[in-house]
Formats: sequence, C-alpha cells, structure tokens
Amino acid sequence: MSKSEIVLFLDKKKNCINTANDKHEMIESLTTIKKNERGVLVAVADKQSDESIADEHLKELDFLARTAKIQVEKHFVQRLERPDSKTFVGQGKLDEILSYCKTTNIEVVVFDDDLSPSQLRNLERIFKCKIYDRSLLILDIFLLRAQTSQAKTQVELARYQYLMPRLTRMWTHLERQRGGTGTRGGAGEKEIETDRRMIRNQISVLKKRLDKIEKQNAVQRKNRSQVVRAALVGYTNVGKSTLMRLLSKSNVKAEDKLFATVDATVRKVVINAIPFLLSDTVGFIRKLPHHLIESFKSTLAEVREADILLHVVDISHVTFEDQLAVVRETLKDLESSDKPTLYIFNKVDLLNDETEHLKNYVLENMNEKDQVVFISAENRVNIQELRDKIYAMVKVRHFQIFPNYVNSSYF
Repeated sequence: MSKSEIVLFLDKKKNCINTANDKHEMIESLTTIKKNERGVLVAVADKQSDESIADEHLKELDFLARTAKIQVEKHFVQRLERPDSKTFVGQGKLDEILSYCKTTNIEVVVFDDDLSPSQLRNLERIFKCKIYDRSLLILDIFLLRAQTSQAKTQVELARYQYLMPRLTRMWTHLERQRGGTGTRGGAGEKEIETDRRMIRNQISVLKKRLDKIEKQNAVQRKNRSQVVRAALVGYTNVGKSTLMRLLSKSNVKAEDKLFATVDATVRKVVINAIPFLLSDTVGFIRKLPHHLIESFKSTLAEVREADILLHVVDISHVTFEDQLAVVRETLKDLESSDKPTLYIFNKVDLLNDETEHLKNYVLENMNEKDQVVFISAENRVNIQELRDKIYAMVKVRHFQIFPNYVNSSYF
C-alpha cells in the first residue's frame, strides 16, 4: 500500500469514528433532559376510573419529572376510552396543549404512557420540541442514578433498545438527501440503515459486556451461598434505603426521590449472633418498562436468589394497596413470589386519627401465613419487633444451612 493510500485509509477511518461520535452525541442530546427544562405533563385517564386515582397517577408522573430535573409548569388530563392512535390525546385537547406550549415556550412535553414510534413522530412534528413518554423518562432517571459499571451498562442497553424502533424520528433531516433517483430508496434511507446497524452493533457489545459482568457477579453470589440472604423489595421511595441504613448501620444513600437506589447494595447484618446478607434493590413502579426489567434482571438476581424477602410498603400513601399489588406482580414476573416474606408497613408515624384504622384493615386483608410488622424507619418506631421477626425468619433458614448447630445450647 502506497503512502497516499495509507493516508486516505486513515482519513476515512477517522471520519467514520467522528461520524459515530457525532451520532452518539446526537442521541444523547435528543434523549437526555437538560437541567431545569420547562415542561408540561399529559395523561389520559379511563372514563370509568376514579378521579382520585387519576390525580395520584399524575402526581407520581410529576414526581418522576421533577426527579429528572424538569421544571413542571402545568398538568393536562383527558378522559378517553383509550388513547388516540395518532396523537395520544384528542384533537381539542391537543390544540389546548399546543397553544399553551407556544405561549409559554415549553421545551419538554411528557406523556404518562409509552408512545408508539408513529405517535412520537406525529407529536414531535406538531410540538417541535422534546417529547418524552414514561419509559424514556424513567430511563433518564436511571441514567442519573447509575453508579456501578453494571448499572450503567444495563441502562445504556435499555436506552438503545428503546431507541432502535424510533430512529426514523431522529434522523428526519436525512429526508432532504433523497431524490434524483425517482424512487423511495435514496441516500437518506441508506444512512438510516447504517445508523440502525450501528445501534444493533452497540446493543450486541453491551450484551456481551453485561454477560461478562454477570458471570463475575454469579461467582460472588456462589461464594455467598453458605450465608442466609435477605432482599429488601418494594415500590420506589417507600423507605427501603433508610431501613437498610438502620439495620446494617452503614452509610447507604437514602433520599426522598424516586429510584434513589439503582445499583444493588449488599451489607452484612448480625442479629442475635446470626449473620445474614441484606441487599437493597431497585424500587418497582407502576408501568415499569418491560425492557427495563429485562435489562435489570441481572441486578434483580439478588431478589431471585434471596432466601427471604422483606417487602417494604408505605402505609401512609393514598394508593399503598395498588403499590403492594404492583410489587407482587413484578415479583411474580421474576419468579420470586413464593419466597418467605415479611411485610414491613413503614411510615406509621405519618398516620393520623382518620387513617390509624389502616393497620386493622391490613391485618384483616393479609393471608394468615403472612408475617406483618408496622414501623417507622425514619423515627425508629417498633424497630425491636422488626428485628425479632427478621431474626425468627433468618434463624429457620440458617439452621437449614447448618443443621449441626440446631442443638447448640447457645441458641
């Protein structure tokens, strides 16, 4: 190869790298919210649903948006039998939202459901600003929260899988490259195919990286097989991390934010001379994207392989029963719903005279075999009873692992 050919080859390679980097930056700019962007929230409520439930769901979306650093300006709700297939909301509501966005310079419109690629394309053409659905918003929050290599890889994989069918809306500028051939297959379409191939290759790389990380984690979990393992599970922002800090006496991050914990955290705890491993896992949420659950299955292996589940519930929350049902359904998806479970109803200090009866309501509606305890992790209410109940469950499993110690006089 001549010197000029080598220079030409290197230039082409450099251009390919620069193009790939430019496209990666484009994806980041199109799918990542900048701090304090002004936005509005849009939800479609079923005509038959209770108004208080619709308000609570919108309040949760508002919390998600603010966690993602969006400055929420207004909520829009429309009651329909089902979302519009083209624009999610009806024409009248669409005109109302569009008018508000134009007069107040809104930068982000967030929808409380997953949007199809065609809905996204139509809405972006109409609003001419960033359009977010629930999945992309949650992915953005996970991106902010991820700390370990595993969590970052999982989030990146989930984002690329989300973006794959939506590339056409991002590269609409390529349509200008078409023409000259009299057919639909112009240069723009070919470049989009190149972009799709680039995304597919990146997904393949991330899956291989995740497999390698998972193999390393599997070895670590195997080494812990001779110790009882308990996992904290529950809806997001119910106090799992606060409880983790209390039981393990460690400095685990705990915040009043959704998805404060994305990475699985494992700590050693000892109660009455019996040690066990306690893991704090990512919180579940209503309409948690399926592909996100798939990507985080390796992190949630801590749940699948746990001997005992500590299911934390915020009893002070208006829809705590719905949250309880969401977690149970997710555990069923993870094939972990039949494990010995202690239901920890947290935040009892926030109950008042009108809501104190919820304790009796819970006891009446739980199965007889279910273990239940009422606490406040923040204010350390009833913590000794919690420790006693955890100890009783851990001890049973501990003696199954070490049967020779059953007759020990120490216990």
